[in-house]
Amino acid sequence: MKHTYNITGMTCNNCKASVEKYLSDIDHVSEVSVNLEKGEAEVIMDKHISTDILQKALPEKYSLSEKKEKNVFASSNMSEMPMEEEKSKLQQLKPLLLIIFYIASASTLLHYKNWSWNDFMLDFMGLFYIVFSFFKMLDLKGFPESFSMYDPLAKRLPIYGKIYPFIETTLGIMFLMRLEINIALIITLVVLGITTIGVTKTLLNKKAIRCACLGTALKLPMTEATFIENAIMIIMASLMLIF
Repeated sequence: MKHTYNITGMTCNNCKASVEKYLSDIDHVSEVSVNLEKGEAEVIMDKHISTDILQKALPEKYSLSEKKEKNVFASSNMSEMPMEEEKSKLQQLKPLLLIIFYIASASTLLHYKNWSWNDFMLDFMGLFYIVFSFFKMLDLKGFPESFSMYDPLAKRLPIYGKIYPFIETTLGIMFLMRLEINIALIITLVVLGITTIGVTKTLLNKKAIRCACLGTALKLPMTEATFIENAIMIIMASLMLIF
């Protein structure tokens, strides 16, 4: 019998090979085929194996769930399914949303007495880069692999993924210290513009991969939130260059 499962946490071909090996070692599993881009695994078994057993055979970084086919005749529960999926997505994105909220709050508190949109945006962008680069620094070895899954330049030029956290740190310092702001804004447009192209393609192709915006320390899925956070920074940089 053949079963198809969704698997999250895979970022490269090494992950694919590891998942295939761990699942193949389970008794009664005769064949395993993993599709990295779709985040799926087809498992052929000669005896039914529960999802729990399959999950326990994998390292913690991988999450496995059985893929359920849509039933067009099952209309009674269709209204409930989107709510469950949306709740799960919000729970996964909670760390990202909290971080952006705190960055926005800190930037506001710094200037609430003498409000300035210009200073607010500079501090927001500076704190954004510093905080996000911090999480990337926690795993400098694993980040480039995750980043290259969707960033076009990191795919073609591996060294770019390795220095990207340092680029973000430098940009953060430049914004917070008000150093060569126009240069920092232009670099922001180029860097985030390239990444946003990759994010957009990933979302349109509906690939199930991990977002590397907060490094590999937090298991964040690639969603519309990643596009939105990049778009906010691009819009801010554009407005400051124009005005």
